[in-house]
Amino acid sequence: MSDAVLLLAYGGPDSLDDIPAYLLDVRGGRETPPRLLEEVTDRYRQIGGRSPLTEITRGAAVRLQGAVGMPVYVGMRHWRPSIREAVARMAGDGIRRCIAVPMAPQSSEMSTGAYRARLSEAVRETSSPGRELAVTFVESWHTQPHYLEGIAANVRETLSRFPPDRREGVLVIFTAHSLPAFILERGDPYPSQVRETASLVAELLGLSAARWTFSFQSARQDGVPWLGPQIEALVPELAQAGGRDLLVAPVGFVADNMEVLYDLDIGVRRIARDVGVRLERTPMLNDSLALVNALTDVVRSHLIS
Repeated sequence: MSDAVLLLAYGGPDSLDDIPAYLLDVRGGRETPPRLLEEVTDRYRQIGGRSPLTEITRGAAVRLQGAVGMPVYVGMRHWRPSIREAVARMAGDGIRRCIAVPMAPQSSEMSTGAYRARLSEAVRETSSPGRELAVTFVESWHTQPHYLEGIAANVRETLSRFPPDRREGVLVIFTAHSLPAFILERGDPYPSQVRETASLVAELLGLSAARWTFSFQSARQDGVPWLGPQIEALVPELAQAGGRDLLVAPVGFVADNMEVLYDLDIGVRRIARDVGVRLERTPMLNDSLALVNALTDVVRSHLIS
């Protein structure tokens, strides 16, 4: 029986010309209002005209394939290659079992649940009787040691950008993508898992409770309550309380994307400048050795089980 790994990622447009089709998929086929299309296009223009996510995920797949010694495929939830295309390719290659790993360490029905649903649909559509693809879906890997250590190493590296006499006063803000607050009523594990990740990284760094905090980011302005606190409001509050050096460490993302390159690097950095605060952000893990080691251990543990 042939085995493989399937890396699942959100996806993003390869060029500005791709944005209308990308948004049509994100919005479930609903037409994109011109104002929203213009806003999203402008944001992508400011970060280089494209999303680096597909390239990063492909790079991680190549390195992971070398580490685990089995084929690694890539499927995007909202772009190409789609999850359905990846499943069809696996079927054509004779793959009978796969371990599906979302490039999202924490679990939520609105994120990893959506990957699981797309994957299940793709398997149903592409399988034939007696040749169904058997899938092991990794729900979360938010406490994986290599993942935690990789973030901690990036925090240490970023702290070195501050003057030596000010490093002890730098406040580390761990962030994750906000989600609608109604997930709390459903007992969704996401809020506790992102905070657990942040706490474990802070422990690795030896940070006291006064040296770090957690916030959500990138909430939509759609009139629905979203999880907080929001970093966009937190930065001015910290400045008013006397904070002047902030280090932002995203833990809910593993790769450069719009929420990092625009929301943090442009949007939140602008807020920090306006209130007289120095703000630095850690590099993302992307396709680094730390991330590949984490994914390798995740795959191997599921192979054993």
